[in-house]
Amino acid sequence: MTGMPVPLFPLPNVVLFPGQVLPLYVFERRYRELLARVQASGEPFGIVRIVQPRDTSPLPLHDRVAGVGTLAHLLRAETHEDGTSSIQVAGGERFRVQAFDLTHAYLSADVTLWPLHPAPLDRPAEEAAARRLLSDLLRLRPADAPALREAAPQDPLLIASFAAALLPLDAGQREQALEAPTVLERLETLLGFLPGEARVLH
Repeated sequence: MTGMPVPLFPLPNVVLFPGQVLPLYVFERRYRELLARVQASGEPFGIVRIVQPRDTSPLPLHDRVAGVGTLAHLLRAETHEDGTSSIQVAGGERFRVQAFDLTHAYLSADVTLWPLHPAPLDRPAEEAAARRLLSDLLRLRPADAPALREAAPQDPLLIASFAAALLPLDAGQREQALEAPTVLERLETLLGFLPGEARVLH
């Protein structure tokens, strides 16, 4: 199966979820080139996690990044006088990397989109799990609870993304949640990562 070509922006300890807004600072020449391509074409680029940092692994970059990522859609870009840029992106669909492409200054890959399995019968369970997750997130961060309650989305998929960005998880745990096959399993994965003091009986 032929994949779609996507420029990649590898980042340490970052896992982007659908609907999540992520600010980025683009300063390296190769990623300025990536940004120029994205601005010219309107296409998304991919956010992938650097699994092994360069200072701990002799492997080249394409062997040190995750094989799963998320499409990033450019929302805004502000270019500074020195050529660097501050940008904002929004997470779209996740993907699997089929093959890395090393022909550009930046890393690129052929990817296939990896949508969540639809499970209409899970909707009541998704909504219940989303309520539990949001409730436990608010319990974990009581000082921020009013602002978080106001900012929280309604859709279970977006609640999962919202919580994944705010919970005290490591990048591996976030990536495990991203890889869940259904929305319900993603919510349940995140609930399973909650520290014991954040969990309440529902």
